Amino acid sequence: MTRMLPPMLLSVALVCLPSIVSHAQNDPGPRSGPPAAGSFYPTLNANEQAFFNEAQQRFQEIDSVSGGIAGETGVGLGPAFNGNSCAQCHAQPAVGGSSPGLSSPQNPIQNPQVALATLDGAANTIPSFITPNGPVREARFVTNPNGSADGGVHNLYTITGRSDASGCTLAQPDFSAALAANNVIFRIPTPLFGLGLVEATPDSVLQANLASTASARSALKIGGVFNTSGNDGTITRFGWKAQNKSVLMFVGEAYNVEQGVSNELFPNERSAIPGCVFNGSPEDATNLLDPVSGATTGTASEMSSDIVNFAAFARLTAPPAPAPPTASTQNGAALFSSIGCALCHSPTLTTGKSPYTGMSNVTYNPYSDFALHHMGIGLEDGIHQGGAGSDQFRTAPLWGLGQRLYFMHDGRTSDLIQAIHAHSSSGSEANLVVRKFNNLRPSQVQDLLNFLRSL
Repeated sequence: MTRMLPPMLLSVALVCLPSIVSHAQNDPGPRSGPPAAGSFYPTLNANEQAFFNEAQQRFQEIDSVSGGIAGETGVGLGPAFNGNSCAQCHAQPAVGGSSPGLSSPQNPIQNPQVALATLDGAANTIPSFITPNGPVREARFVTNPNGSADGGVHNLYTITGRSDASGCTLAQPDFSAALAANNVIFRIPTPLFGLGLVEATPDSVLQANLASTASARSALKIGGVFNTSGNDGTITRFGWKAQNKSVLMFVGEAYNVEQGVSNELFPNERSAIPGCVFNGSPEDATNLLDPVSGATTGTASEMSSDIVNFAAFARLTAPPAPAPPTASTQNGAALFSSIGCALCHSPTLTTGKSPYTGMSNVTYNPYSDFALHHMGIGLEDGIHQGGAGSDQFRTAPLWGLGQRLYFMHDGRTSDLIQAIHAHSSSGSEANLVVRKFNNLRPSQVQDLLNFLRSL
C-alpha cells in the first residue's frame, strides 16, 4: 500500500502530466440536449410499462428514520448513511444514472450530499472530499486500525441530531485521520440504465466474447478474467469490481450500505448501537397488505418490497441512446477499435432468453466485456471483492458516457483525456493501448473523443 497515492493527490498528479495538459482542451464535455436515457425499454408491454413507472416512483422515494417526516415517507434511514434516496445519487443525466453535479447541462444541481449533512437537524460535519461541485461519493477504509484488511464502506453521515432520531449518539468516522493515513478510497455511483440486458446475457456469451479476442489481447499484454460467485461458480457482473451476481443483489446491498435500510437480502441493521435502532428488521419487506388500502391484494409494485421495485426499475430501463453518427465520430469509432480499446470495451453483446417483452436475443452495445482487468498501481485501491484483487476492476461500460460528468471508479476527473491516461501505470493491462492513443495525431484524438462523447 505504500505505493498508493491518496485519490485526491493522484488527481492533482494527473492534471500535472504534460501529455494530459496538451490535449485537455479537446474533450467536448458532457453532451447537451435532453437525457438519452431514463425511460423504459421500448418493446415492453402495457403491464411491464406500468410496473416500470411505479417502480421508478419507488426508486425516487426519500427515506427518513421511521417515515414520519413530511416528504420523507420511506422507512429505515441510518443509523449511518451516504444518501436518503436512490435517485439522489443515481441522477445524471436522468433518474437511474450516475453522480449529479453543477457542471451538468441537463441537471445543474450541486452535490446533494452537502445539504444532507444537516437535514432534519442532523449534526454531521461535511467531509473534505464532499464538495458542492464534486461527485457523490462513498468512502471505504483500506485497513483496520490493527493493520488487517478492511475494505468496507464507512458511511459519511449518521442520524445523530435528527428530529426523528432522539437519543442516538453515533459518531461519524474520523475521515480526517483516515485521509492523513492514506487509508481512504472512493467510489461513485454506477449507472443503472440497460441492466436488464446485461443480466439477461448468458455466461456462455460473455465467455465466448472474451475468448474471441484472446489472441489480439495477448499481443497487447491484456489479460482478463471473470469474477465469479463463490456459491455456484457463475459470472458476477455488477458493481465496480463485478462483485454482485444480480441486479437484485446489487440494489439490496446498496439499500443497506448506502441508506442503512435493512431488507430481505441484507436483514441486519448496520451500525446498530443502542439508542440508534428505531425499527424492526428487515425495514424493507414484502408487503402482505396493500400499504395504501390495507387489502390483501394490490398492484404488483405496491405489494413488492422496495428492493424488488428498485431491481425492476433497473431491469426494465432502456439502454442509453447514442447521438447520430458524424464523419468525426465514425472515424473515432474505427480508431477506438484499431488502437485496442474495443478489446476490453466490447462494442456488442447479445442477450439470451428474457422474461420481458422484446428483450430476448437482443444485440446491444454496452462497450464492456464485464471482465476484470489489472489496472496497475495508479488505480490500485487496496480493496478485494470476490475474486477481484486490489488493482482489478470490471471494464466500465461506456454506453451513456457522453452525458456523464465524472470518470473512473472514484470520480477523480471530469476530463476524458485524464481518464484515458489514468488507465496507464505500472502493472496496467492498458499500457500499450494508451501508448497507441498517445501516438495518434491531434485530429485523430479529437475524433476519438468525439466518438466517446457520442455514446
